[in-house]
Amino acid sequence: MEREVEIVNKYGLHARPAMQLVELANRFASKIEVSNGSLSVDAKSIMSVMRLAAVKGTLLKITADGDDAPDAVEVLSDLVSKGFGEMEEEPAK
Repeated sequence: MEREVEIVNKYGLHARPAMQLVELANRFASKIEVSNGSLSVDAKSIMSVMRLAAVKGTLLKITADGDDAPDAVEVLSDLVSKGFGEMEEEPAK
């Protein structure tokens, strides 16, 4: 099971969102990898995820293998596509 999602938050996959991704990945039993196209890493390791150096606009491929793979891919993709909770709000008019 895999899905491609784009980094949409302004500062990309810096330490805080990377930790969010790792913590979420560790809730699942499946083997989960994240790739930026040239590098694939273990999504359950903060040091590995930080190596992706993914900036805004980077396409990440989330791949999971195991009994809970569909749920893992769905939840992790949702986290990334929603900008890790860092999306700026529209200024009031």
